[in-house]
Amino acid sequence: MDVTDRIDDFLRRHGLAGAARAPLTGDASARRYIRLTGADGRSLLLMDTPAPADDLVPFIAIGRLLARLGFSVPTIVAADSAAGLALLEDFGDDTFSRLLAAGADPEPLYDLATDVLIALHQRFRPDDAEELGIPLYDTRLFAEQVMLFADVYIPVATGATLHPVDRYALETAWMSVIVPACEGPWSLLLRDYHIDNLMRLPRDGVRAAGLLDFQNAGVGPVAYDLASLLEDARRDVPADLAAAMTSRYLDAFPGLNAAAFRRSMAVLGAVRHARVIAIFARLALRDGRRAYLDHLPRVWRLLEGHLARPELAPVAAWFDQHLPPDKRGGFIIPEAVQ
Repeated sequence: MDVTDRIDDFLRRHGLAGAARAPLTGDASARRYIRLTGADGRSLLLMDTPAPADDLVPFIAIGRLLARLGFSVPTIVAADSAAGLALLEDFGDDTFSRLLAAGADPEPLYDLATDVLIALHQRFRPDDAEELGIPLYDTRLFAEQVMLFADVYIPVATGATLHPVDRYALETAWMSVIVPACEGPWSLLLRDYHIDNLMRLPRDGVRAAGLLDFQNAGVGPVAYDLASLLEDARRDVPADLAAAMTSRYLDAFPGLNAAAFRRSMAVLGAVRHARVIAIFARLALRDGRRAYLDHLPRVWRLLEGHLARPELAPVAAWFDQHLPPDKRGGFIIPEAVQ
């Protein structure tokens, strides 16, 4: 059964064969979303994923956990995990990013986004996730993920694959800074926590933020999602706003070592930026999705800012030796690589 027949069959089984269909703009994944509008005017979202075991199954399980903890996630109206299809509650179009583009005051939106993380880290308990089988974002996994930069970006920028000795040296440098960054409290990491994945809803408290794209959640250091929110690959977040939100978070946890938290934020932010640079390069080269390259200068600025900090000194030293400045933010990824 091809994709169209699979969707037609699913919608027919759920009484939506005649619903109007409007594809929505996708993200960096292979998932796609279609807004369905029935004859009664009610709208739902169709989620279609080619990798249901990686996307749909964890989306449903983690969504149930988040709902139980008191957060707003799309209600699952119907799902066929084998087919990779689900009907979701439609939260509308008011993503935080669209509201900001329309001129909304950013501070209340970032206050709300930060308060969601505060509430999540107050409510979540490790045994909440024991049955979900979600990954632990420990030093090993962070180091493994950040090395995508070595395997994807560096060969494009330098024209050569890293020698195994140099690759090992980079991995060792990353490990040396990741280990202390992973000390301290852990919680549920939503991992793609940024304003494109948050929606403003007419609800009270933290439920006013609708959460999207949490299927890649894991358990790990609490600083990661705040770094994801405040060091956005797609949007410049003013330094004073980022500082205010970091203070807002820390004020909610007076027992937390603030200096250690900020160091963890810097290291995990650098890990995320290096990986994002590699992902955007891969999307451009493998899939022809070159629009993501527009964000690379910003991500490089964020990464360079962290490399200047003492806690990233081992990684910065490796970069200084093996990746000259002209192969970093200013490097233009070619249309094709021979």
